[in-house]
Amino acid sequence: MNRVMLGGIPIRIEGGAPTVEYAPIGGVTVGRRSGGAAVKMQHWRKTAITIRGTGWMGPGFAGLDFSQPLELRCTKQQSLATTALTGTLPGTPRPDDSPWALAYIDGDWRRTPVAVVSDGAFTITEVPGALQYQVCWRPVFMVFCEPPPESMDPASNTHDWTITAEEI
Repeated sequence: MNRVMLGGIPIRIEGGAPTVEYAPIGGVTVGRRSGGAAVKMQHWRKTAITIRGTGWMGPGFAGLDFSQPLELRCTKQQSLATTALTGTLPGTPRPDDSPWALAYIDGDWRRTPVAVVSDGAFTITEVPGALQYQVCWRPVFMVFCEPPPESMDPASNTHDWTITAEEI
């Protein structure tokens, strides 16, 4: 079973089942032309990742060097919907967990093989009659983050913690 990992340290279930959230961040501005028409200007886009947990232990990250970039391996999947059989993933899959694909056919999603090469290019095995495909992967990010704030409830002996990271 794959676990969320930060800097090579896995978050074990005793540290709390991690809840993972992705949010886009970026240099995006909506400007207006003289007639009021909106124009979207995007300079860059990255991902902010928030991970929360509650368990009977903290996550154990005190030994990590938070002044340096850290590798963050997540368990919340990302996905790309497509009608094409080839394309490129917009993110990096975990090296310890292969991407997978689903085909939408007869009102149901069915697994179908997918090949992904190191640059993220994928090729889906066609399923006759499929209306759509979805390629899924669990991502890995290089991030900057600070040591997570932690709290403890002595009445229930539970530790709460939150990691807030930004993709480099």
